[in-house]
Amino acid sequence: MILPRSFPAVFLLCAVALAPATAFARARPSRPATVPDANAYKGAVIMDAATGKVLFEDHASEASPPASMTKLMTFLVLHDKLQSGALTLTTPVTVTASDSKIGGTQVWLKEKEVFPVEELLFAMMIQSANDAATALARTAAGSVPAFVDLMNAKAREIGMTHTTFRSAHGLPPASRHLADGDLTTPLDFAILSRHLLLTTDVLKYTSVKTRKFGEGVRSFDRVIVMTNHDHLLGKVDGVDGLKTGFTNGAGFCLSATAQRNGRRLIVVVMGSQDSKTRDVKVAELIERGFAAMPLTGSTFTSQTGPAPEPSPVTPAPLPEPAGSPTIMFSLPPPAPKK
Repeated sequence: MILPRSFPAVFLLCAVALAPATAFARARPSRPATVPDANAYKGAVIMDAATGKVLFEDHASEASPPASMTKLMTFLVLHDKLQSGALTLTTPVTVTASDSKIGGTQVWLKEKEVFPVEELLFAMMIQSANDAATALARTAAGSVPAFVDLMNAKAREIGMTHTTFRSAHGLPPASRHLADGDLTTPLDFAILSRHLLLTTDVLKYTSVKTRKFGEGVRSFDRVIVMTNHDHLLGKVDGVDGLKTGFTNGAGFCLSATAQRNGRRLIVVVMGSQDSKTRDVKVAELIERGFAAMPLTGSTFTSQTGPAPEPSPVTPAPLPEPAGSPTIMFSLPPPAPKK
């Protein structure tokens, strides 16, 4: 692609071929972007989910906390346990006192409550429930520290070379020092998201907008209506996952994916100043990314079969907040529909 001379130096569009070494090899752009869109995020990346090709990056290798996006790796390790037969979706999980006291976003588990693995998976991915993530991690590995070791081993296995996990939920460490908590990069989380999309049924959970938790187990007044924290579901055409995150140290984060006409994109934005700015920027990057992808390019195929159909929506841009920065791209206009 040839960039016009007027293209701003602070935003460079990068494209690379997928490294052939492994199916999930890290795709390295030919040249990095230089200065982030400081008012919109700390780092961002667009990846073609079919090929792993990086279509755009802006400080995509800069480390910061992922907050509750951490639960994507928690889900992947749990998926491995399910695949191995160590767990099943109906395995009962008995809540401990420590599970119930984890704090942050919860489904308010109580000691001695019992839920099947799948119910807690929905709670973790829709409600972003830290207590559900903790109970699942402890049950799967015998202890949370042992589960975190599995998370880090899995990160190395799939090529997340700039990531360290220290929790199964993404809450900040007790010290409140960022270096003591979970750390990753937008590019590493794009790699994780692609691996999940290719090898797991993660969209079964992340595409759900609302769901009740505790029906048939809890009294009526303790049943919770969970609402997905991903506000792009049903608002941006094709969006069906994956996971949001927020802490004061991390800012507002989102690993998103969308599929249109057989093509699938992954967009990761980390460190936004507020959720509206994050959502507008991710929506913008999704549109720009699809515009950059050739209509005759590789179609996305998951090993787990077709993804659930997202809710039908009328494609429309999200409202841009006043004074919001805009990322400049030099991309071809969308081809006219035949």
